Formats: sequence, structure tokens, C-alpha cells
Amino acid sequence: MTKRDIVIKISEELGVTQVIVAKIVDKLLHHVCDSVLRGEKVELRNFGVFKQKSRKARLGRNPKTGKEVPIPARKVACFKPGKIMQERMPG
Repeated sequence: MTKRDIVIKISEELGVTQVIVAKIVDKLLHHVCDSVLRGEKVELRNFGVFKQKSRKARLGRNPKTGKEVPIPARKVACFKPGKIMQERMPG
């Protein structure tokens, strides 16, 4: 499912124009992204948590040459599913 599919589905369910729904979805994603980049945790109850995580520097290996390559420390965005999503997942 793409962002466009989400916009169409919400638009049909609520009877609101796709333009308005697209603006709302874009703003939501913009604010979530900005908050995570600032190091803040974004918690959507029962859906999940978006947050920033630090990865330590480590040694990797170039698969082509087999030579060890240093991989610097970095920050990554991660998502942890909430209770309802975990309950709905099969297995």
C-alpha cells in the first residue's frame, strides 16, 4: 500500500476530498519525521513508537574483496509496533 492508496481510502471513508486528506497525511509524516530527527520519541498509542537509535561503530567486510572496512557510528530511525499491531500479526 502506498501513501496514495492511503489517501484514496481515507478520502472515500470520510467523504473528504483527496487534496485535503493528502495535505493532512503529508503534515503527519512531516511532523513524525522532524520529531524523530530531533531525537524525540513519537508514540501512537496501540499502533507503535517511532524513535531514533544509535548504532555503534564496527568493522564490516567488503563482500567482493573480503577486506575489512570500518563502519562509522550513526543514528537510524526505528519503529516498534504497539500492542494492537502485534496482536494482529500472524505467528
